[in-house]
Parts: sequence; C-alpha cells; structure tokens
Amino acid sequence: MRKEFLPFSIPTIGEEEIAEVVDSLRSGWITTGPKVKIFEDAFKSYVGAPFAVPLSSATAGLQLAMMALGIGPGDEVVTTPMTFAATVNMIVRVGATPVLADIEPGTLNMDVAAAREKITERTKAIVPVHFAGLPCDMDAIFALAREFNLRVLEDAAHAVGTEYRGKRIGSLDSVSVFSFHPIKNITTGEGGMVCTRDEKLAEEVSLLKFHGMSREAWKRYSAQGTPNYDIVLPGFKCNMMDIQAALGIHQLAKLDRFIEQRSGIAALYNEAFSSVEEIIIPSAAAYDHRHAWHLYTPLVRIEELTIDRDGFMAELKKENIGTGLHFKAVHHHPWYRENLPVPAGSLPNADYASDRILSLPLFPKMTMEDAADVVEAVKKVLARNRR
Repeated sequence: MRKEFLPFSIPTIGEEEIAEVVDSLRSGWITTGPKVKIFEDAFKSYVGAPFAVPLSSATAGLQLAMMALGIGPGDEVVTTPMTFAATVNMIVRVGATPVLADIEPGTLNMDVAAAREKITERTKAIVPVHFAGLPCDMDAIFALAREFNLRVLEDAAHAVGTEYRGKRIGSLDSVSVFSFHPIKNITTGEGGMVCTRDEKLAEEVSLLKFHGMSREAWKRYSAQGTPNYDIVLPGFKCNMMDIQAALGIHQLAKLDRFIEQRSGIAALYNEAFSSVEEIIIPSAAAYDHRHAWHLYTPLVRIEELTIDRDGFMAELKKENIGTGLHFKAVHHHPWYRENLPVPAGSLPNADYASDRILSLPLFPKMTMEDAADVVEAVKKVLARNRR
C-alpha cells in the first residue's frame, strides 16, 4: 500500500501563475480588467473561435448561452443523462424541459440515433457533452440539427484542448461552453468561457454576464474610459475576474503539455486494465480525434464482485488511492426522479454505466510510479472481492 494518499485530482499551479496573480493584486485590477481580455484573446486564438466570452463558471455559460439562443418555456432540449447536473439544471432554470437520450456503451457520449428518437415539434436544441474529453460525433449531430432546424450547444466542460477531425472543440459552427474548475485540464480557480462563430450571440452573452451594462467597469474607470453607461437589458453578474484570468493566461500556455502527460497516464491504465476481466476500459471513437483526457473513467463489473461500486471506491481509499464519481446519471438524482421521471429501463446504457463508473487519479503532477500504484491497488481490491 502507498504510504501517502494519492488524490483523485489536484491542479498543477506553477510559479508563473502565482506571480501573475500577485501582479494583479498589486495593480489594483482584481475584478474584470485587462488580464481577462488577454486570456479571452489567447483562448479564442487557441481554439480557433472568432468570439469568446469569459465568465465566472461554465454553469453560467450554459444558462446565458441558452438564453441568448432563445431557449425557454415550452421548449425541449435533448441532452445526455451522463453529465454533471449543471447541464440539465440550466435547461430547467431557463424554463425548458430536458429530454434525456441514452449513451453509447463504450464512449459514454450521447447516442445520436437515440437522440433522434427524442426529437419532437417542441425540440429547440441539442446539448452534447464531450464526456471526459472525448469528442462526440459532431458531424452526425450537425446533420441531425440541420434536418430538424435545431441549435447545437456543446457542453465542452471536459473538452479544453479536445479535437474533432483536426478541429479544436470551440471552433465548430455551434456554441461551446468550457469550464476552468480546479479539476479541469486548465484552471482559473472557478471560471468558464463561451465560444461561438455568432457575433450577435456573443454580444448578448456579454451583456447578460454583467447586468446588461453597455460598458464593463474597467472600460469605464480606466484612463481612456468614461464613467457613463447604459443598461440595455436586464442581466446577471457572471463576469470573470483578473485574478482568475491571471491563472488562465499561464495555464493555457501549458495545456498541450498537460494533455500529453494525461494521455501517457491514460495509456498506462488502458494497457494495464485491458486484460482485467472485471474492468471495462474507456473506448476510443472511430473518427479522427484528440482526447483531452480530463477524466479516466473505467466501469467496474460489480456483478462479478462481492461489493458494489461505492464499496470498490471505499476499498481503494483504504489503499491510499483517491477516486471521483463522474457521474451518477442525472435521472438517478432525487429531484429528477420526482420531477422529470423517465420510464424504467428506457436508458439502459446510462443506467449500467451509472452504477459502475468511477474516476481514477489523473492529473499532470502524477508520475508513472503513481499510476502504477493505482493499477496495483485496483488489482488488489479486485482480488480480495471476487465472487
């Protein structure tokens, strides 16, 4: 057993990020200011998006993007049950109805054929989630959207650095929402970004994020600005701060290296577990892509063990190995069971994955020796809990 606990994930913060945050604190610009603009420009250049809007979280990005797309009461939005609840929560909060389509058993991404069956005359949009950093089949999703005149809103919270057929997620003809939470591939502490090719939509999200105000504070109070402003629509308070963007500027510069390190650990896991009967390793997609490996999420065949998934995670903790749960399917949560129930057995692949999935440690500060410790612990737990 390891002597020290290996957490499921910790952010990789360097001296460059720390120095940039300190510079922000000393400068007087700690809320939205020039560093947010620097990070915005760098991010949209990296993903290849004409327009990007920095925000306080991806959750805010989902809400404001849906509002800007005109999604509201009476509308239905097709999405996946295998996602963090924020995806579905925001559909509910804009007054629309989430409609859950089953997932592919291997990739855990939304099954496009299943999504097609869920479309009605009330469907307004499709929200695919690039699960764990593996891109969805976007050509098929765009074809479905064109056929039924639907908008596509990509939940790209896992997909910073993900590529689909040679194009980075964020550059496609859709709206993409990214997350910079501490466990993501890059972090700004908390934070998010909306990317789009639609200038009008980007302008509306920008207005919604800061009270509907025609000019943000740093533009009004700088030497070149004027204090006057207008409220052009009722908005929210979802702006990113300079002390967040200070982290993001340097994190983004390291992203490709982070993904390379994550990919190496994922490859070690895949090789080690490929011959382990009780473990189902994540599947690759058939199309050309780059997996960002935000998460490593095997399924445990609990039917072959004397413990369930939660028991398996508890046993790994005894071996000083941390784990995460990404995710319990949305329709298994109490509020959704009570308020938006789905017929029993109608989402069989999501049900199967929800009871068996866990996330193993995966972050750039890990060493291959750490990863080997994880493999050893998993095999020890399996050996002592087989039926």
